[in-house]
Amino acid sequence: MKRTQDFFRGCLIGGAIGDALGWPVEFLKYESILSRYGKDGILDLVLSQNENAEVTDDTQMTLFTAEGILRAETRINEKEICDPPSVVYFAYLRWLNTQDYPKIKEFDWIYDGWLLNVRDLHNSRAPGNSCLSALLSEKLGTIDEPINNSKGCGGVMRVAPAGLFYSKEEVFQMAAEFAALTHGHPSGYLSAGALALIIACIINGEDIESAANSGLTELSKHEGHEECSKSLKEAIDLSHMDMKPLDAIKKLGEGWVGEEALAISVYCALKYRNDFKLALITAVNHNGDSDSTGAITGNILGAYLGVNSIPRDWIEKVELKDEIIQVADDLLTRYEVGKKWWDRYPGY
Repeated sequence: MKRTQDFFRGCLIGGAIGDALGWPVEFLKYESILSRYGKDGILDLVLSQNENAEVTDDTQMTLFTAEGILRAETRINEKEICDPPSVVYFAYLRWLNTQDYPKIKEFDWIYDGWLLNVRDLHNSRAPGNSCLSALLSEKLGTIDEPINNSKGCGGVMRVAPAGLFYSKEEVFQMAAEFAALTHGHPSGYLSAGALALIIACIINGEDIESAANSGLTELSKHEGHEECSKSLKEAIDLSHMDMKPLDAIKKLGEGWVGEEALAISVYCALKYRNDFKLALITAVNHNGDSDSTGAITGNILGAYLGVNSIPRDWIEKVELKDEIIQVADDLLTRYEVGKKWWDRYPGY
């Protein structure tokens, strides 16, 4: 059982570090990465003028996912009627507001809580078009009534907190519903359900491969799973083969869509399951969506190895470190009576 501070922090800090490592090369082809960073590609965090390693919308939306989950739990404990996907949707509208979009008048009462006041969350770092357009439509997407046909990785890259918070029995459905708020294609939301279940299994003591196989088993129960199942199975199989990692990743895709991002990340986590740094370096040095595959790999391995297995200098350099640690600790606590908690995660 890994339901401790070490592994909760590891999951979220690990994701942020992977996000930050991949951000400078997100839109570069592999040859361009080598040209810019040397024959082995990018190997270390790149620091901004503020002397920290910048994170992107992946980490920003992960924090707001956690905030939504915790605010839903506050409401439940305060005996209020609560639909967690709706509360998470409101959290995403707060994130949208941090990206310089105006508050939605119909929901002007939701714009509170501590994350809105975190200055560094108000940076725009190439937010995904599907997330922006879905939220700007002011419609709440669901699995039964999809908001679009997007299977971009913007759903899967943000749901790690669900894997930490919910039980193995409920986590797949909850995470899939959170992703379906903005991504209507089955591969866009089922990949999110699979990732959250994988993290939940790891936190409950399973090894990564067993957790990935649990994800495969659950995927098979859902309509439209075939694409995502095929990618995840291929990732597991490739991790056992004597193939250059870059070639294996090419077979899995580039990570711009949900099933590919999940597959590349699971492959890297399995291939280097005892080496956090090498797994993340592998996860970001390829042709595709480097920050998202880095983030998801970091979520998985951070949950598996714990924060004490992550290079200390990387933890100290990553942007929003203190806020990420606070959120991880709060996910472990789940709910606390008192003003301090209410100020962070108020009900409505």
